[in-house]
Amino acid sequence: MLGLTTPAAAWWEYGHQTVAEIAMSQVQPLTRADILALLKQDKKLETPTCPAHTIEQASVWPDCIKTLGDRFSYVFAWHFQDVETCKPFDTKSACANGACVSAQIARAQRMLADRKLPARDRLTALALLVHFVGDLHQPLHAVEHDNDQGGNKVKASYGAVTGTNLHSIWDGLLADRAISTAPPGPKGILSEISSEQRKALAAGTIEDWGRESWEIAKTDVYGPVEKDICAPTPKTPVVMDEATIEKEVPVLRLQIAKGGLRLARLLDEALDGDHPEVAHPPKPPKVIPVVAPTTPAS
Repeated sequence: MLGLTTPAAAWWEYGHQTVAEIAMSQVQPLTRADILALLKQDKKLETPTCPAHTIEQASVWPDCIKTLGDRFSYVFAWHFQDVETCKPFDTKSACANGACVSAQIARAQRMLADRKLPARDRLTALALLVHFVGDLHQPLHAVEHDNDQGGNKVKASYGAVTGTNLHSIWDGLLADRAISTAPPGPKGILSEISSEQRKALAAGTIEDWGRESWEIAKTDVYGPVEKDICAPTPKTPVVMDEATIEKEVPVLRLQIAKGGLRLARLLDEALDGDHPEVAHPPKPPKVIPVVAPTTPAS
């Protein structure tokens, strides 16, 4: 139980890594090769305490660099978007000057796709893209109500665990349980989704996915624990009991799956010459060796 005092380490290490692993299992071979080649250059990031030599490390690099002070302080606002739950969905105000997770997903994809950029910039973009797609699929990174900072100011209890908040539950405690539920891990989560379902889940735009997370936050995050999700933030802790937890586990598992499948699509678009906003240099033509016909022995 001592580990439960720091729940953020559960989802947004375990959760981000699971999203990244699902994506890597679904990308095309050439995309995977490009990603691995970039990751081998992680020393160019000059963040030795925050390595990005594997996709799992890269998936949490944008959180790790928060410990490096002013050098990366500008990235903090890119992890979320405060779209009010009780007004019509609108990202314009939440994404002013591109300072929100949706806008930065698109920017990171464009930068990753641009092979004219230095490897350091493209590797940074890769890590940000992997991480931010994960963030967007944690519903409380896509909303805010009554200045509650995406549930951070909503005091909560999770089963027998008290003294936490709603955001930390979805970031950590609930996520840890959901990903560990049988069948566990990336392969287990994917095993529950057919090939046709995977294609459907990967469809849509970044804005569509943000709207979806915003809706899920209302129906599956705030809704089960607050009588009126448009009322001011409760002053007393909300309660997530065992019955509610069991209902939310499949919701969160599906969010992880969506994040991984959609990330795989964005990576393939960026690295396989199919990104609409960046013209890739033409790929060299395949050289097919010509084998001279052999002269039959007389």
